[in-house]
Amino acid sequence: MREAELWQRLERHLGPGYANSWAGMYVLADLDHRTVHEALRDGIPCKTIWRAVWRALELPASER
Repeated sequence: MREAELWQRLERHLGPGYANSWAGMYVLADLDHRTVHEALRDGIPCKTIWRAVWRALELPASER
C-alpha cells in the first residue's frame, strides 16, 4: 500500500477535513503508541498503519 492510498482510506472513513487532524492526534496502541503521522515519520509500512487504523475504527472486514 502506498501512502496516497492510506490517506484516501483515512479520508473516506473520517472525512477529508478530519483525517489529517485525527492522524496527528489519535495514538494507536498497535503502533507502539504512535500517531499515524509519527508512524509514517518512523518508516512504519503503510499497510501496517492501515491495519492498526482499521482495528481502532472497528471497520468492517471488507475494508481491511
